[in-house]
Amino acid sequence: MRAVIQRVESASLHLVDDAGARSTHAQIDAGLVVLLGIHADDTQSDAKWTASKIAHMRIFEDEQQKMNLGALDCDPPGQVLVVPNFTVAGSAQKGRRPDFMSAMKPPEAESMFEQVCALIAAEGLEVKRGVFGADMRVELMNDGPITIVIESPS
Repeated sequence: MRAVIQRVESASLHLVDDAGARSTHAQIDAGLVVLLGIHADDTQSDAKWTASKIAHMRIFEDEQQKMNLGALDCDPPGQVLVVPNFTVAGSAQKGRRPDFMSAMKPPEAESMFEQVCALIAAEGLEVKRGVFGADMRVELMNDGPITIVIESPS
């Protein structure tokens, strides 16, 4: 499982219909935007590891401007917008066209995505979700910018 985590001042996710019209689906204030890619061989263990890492990643500044706080430590706690993104699970190691063969196939990937979101929420954070398989646009105001890429151990 691979996640691109961005610290943000705010973010919104818009759904795009077949006619190209946008509608706001989710919004967060200060917190994290997570682009989540799920690999075909990811397990419950990967979901738990990833959710815990996201919830406790110390990328918010304390009183001394040191990145010592996780989203849970902020006052108020940071919100999390998790966006399913199969391209994050891809590889661009060979050639010029990314390879997405290692991405988990739906509906298993959708189930795993929902599990990760539920596990982050169980840590105590407010979680907003993108829509699996939808055409989405994400607007965000990066804070820092701070962007971290994590990959579960398996």
